[in-house]
Amino acid sequence: MSLPPGFLDELRTRLSLSQVVGRKVMWDTRKSNQGKGDMWAPCPFHQEKSASFHVDDRKGYYYCFGCHAKGDAISFVRETENVGFMEAVEILAGEAGMPMPERDPQAQQKADRRSQLAEVMEQAVQMYRLQLKTAAASEARSYLERRGLSPEALDRWDIGFAPEGWQVLWDQLRAKGVAEDLIMGCGLAKPSQKGGKPYDTFRNRIMFPIRDARGRAIAFGGRAMDPNDNAKYLNSPETELFDKGRSLYNHGPAREAAGKGQPLIVAEGYMDVIALSEAGFGATVAPLGTAITEDQLRLMWRIHPEPIIALDGDTAGVRAAMRVIDLALPLLEAGQSLRFSMMPEGQDPDDLLRAQGAGAMQKLLDGAQPMVQLLWRRETEGKVLDSPERKAALDKDLRAAIAKIKDPSIRGHYGDEIKRLRWELFNPRRTAPGKGPWKGRNAPPKPMASTRASPLVAAGEAFEEELREAVILATLICHPSLLAGFEGELERLEFHAPDHRRLQGALLTHIDVTDPADLRHAVEGTTGPAPLEKLFALRHVQISPPLLNRGDAEKAALCLAEELAKLEATRGVAREIEEAVQDMAGLVDEGMTWRLSQAAEARNRAGRSDSDDKGEFDVGPNGARMDRGERSAFDRLVEQISYSKNGGRGA
Repeated sequence: MSLPPGFLDELRTRLSLSQVVGRKVMWDTRKSNQGKGDMWAPCPFHQEKSASFHVDDRKGYYYCFGCHAKGDAISFVRETENVGFMEAVEILAGEAGMPMPERDPQAQQKADRRSQLAEVMEQAVQMYRLQLKTAAASEARSYLERRGLSPEALDRWDIGFAPEGWQVLWDQLRAKGVAEDLIMGCGLAKPSQKGGKPYDTFRNRIMFPIRDARGRAIAFGGRAMDPNDNAKYLNSPETELFDKGRSLYNHGPAREAAGKGQPLIVAEGYMDVIALSEAGFGATVAPLGTAITEDQLRLMWRIHPEPIIALDGDTAGVRAAMRVIDLALPLLEAGQSLRFSMMPEGQDPDDLLRAQGAGAMQKLLDGAQPMVQLLWRRETEGKVLDSPERKAALDKDLRAAIAKIKDPSIRGHYGDEIKRLRWELFNPRRTAPGKGPWKGRNAPPKPMASTRASPLVAAGEAFEEELREAVILATLICHPSLLAGFEGELERLEFHAPDHRRLQGALLTHIDVTDPADLRHAVEGTTGPAPLEKLFALRHVQISPPLLNRGDAEKAALCLAEELAKLEATRGVAREIEEAVQDMAGLVDEGMTWRLSQAAEARNRAGRSDSDDKGEFDVGPNGARMDRGERSAFDRLVEQISYSKNGGRGA
């Protein structure tokens, strides 16, 4: 459905964002200034105690300085209510007293059909519930009683029973006047291959209704009572209501419980979810009979930033955990990960709760392992690493796994933790305090007391790279006309500082803004004022030529190209060194690695002296020296930009 021009602008004008957000948060009265529309609260999207979630009522935008969630009233409703765009608009329009525009007839017809299907599904839920109370369901009731489910629990979860007959549900629904195409559309019956009446999808099974986040019945899961049945558990087929890979069992109640502070637990099946929820762990969901999908993982992260995967302690459970790791690695973001809690061997959460109670389950959840530990376990468990070749193979597999992580900061932290675990594996007796890899005469020299506090000593090349990042960002903010020409370079550049990554995203979002004041205002609306204030407070930025000569766009472009070229050259060398060191891992000890690095540095110093004498350095637009590698990268970049600006005709 398309909305008429101006409808959303009018909707945003009529709404107060602080009122919309205020239903979900408790404002911090000390930091908030209601008169100015400047409101602060703990973030509703991640668990925290400090008030880092900011709402600017006048601009109509929110931003969290912790998890970086941002948006307007529509996006807030979409994320907190887990609804689509049009549903969020309808909710807000109702609050603002604005009638929704007339729907497209086809879209309205489709929405009406979905409503009809949902009504039929609810009728089926009630019919299955009544069947559970009949004599034909005595065995099913006995089974549920043995599993510890009380009559009250059966009512809470709407558990029912599908009798053995081929057309019991079909006949009951048809007797109530339900159209055949609706019954078939719900997946409750299948067409006969012999030309007879359609037959019930579920027969002789305990029935678990599957509901969407809004509580509507969209499908069923059926547990077979016949031990010889081909499928122990059977789900509804995919329908207009039900997409198995995009649904979670117990989604709505789990989201509500997680919003009250409970950790999100991901179990394997219906009975595990019910047992955990009845024991007080209400924020529990389960995928629907298959491995966790990417869409399901994103749904879980909407509910909680760090779900706990609680899988059975058998071989299949471990394999399932390993599959989840491969799925999650490329999707990791700061503050968005997984933890794993493996059940005792041969037990699932339901077994553990009935045998040892909620306290034992809580202890296991408290000890949930971060994902990097499971990754390490997968790559090392059962392997004999007694030769350089086997150790090299391990290093190769670990590098391949870590390379899947897109976020450079997380990738770096994973690398650090893997290095620590590797050191402990191959040097178990050398990790005591005072006996680390730098013990003895090979220890690197300590900085002098007068220079120990210097940021350049503390951060080294990383600090210098962040300064270059800062100049690049400040140049683009002050010269927005350069954004289009450098868009590709900006998009590919991996910024190390978190504030710089936020500014990068804001610039790419507002790539079409050409006025410096408008761009700065737009960036501030996206990132908040702090990153910009911090950026332009840097002395290195203030004295850079693009900021001292803001009217000279051509020189700013050359300076920008120079900074990008220097970063490219520096990081290219760093990547080569890192790969070389990783390839050497396992073949030399840490002391030898350090001595080799000292020798390489001495050679570099000598090389620089020779270059000085031979005049092999050039001077860039910023007035700084550029070696051959940096100058070559700079020339290539300028040539590419010139080629792009001239429509592919060259400079």
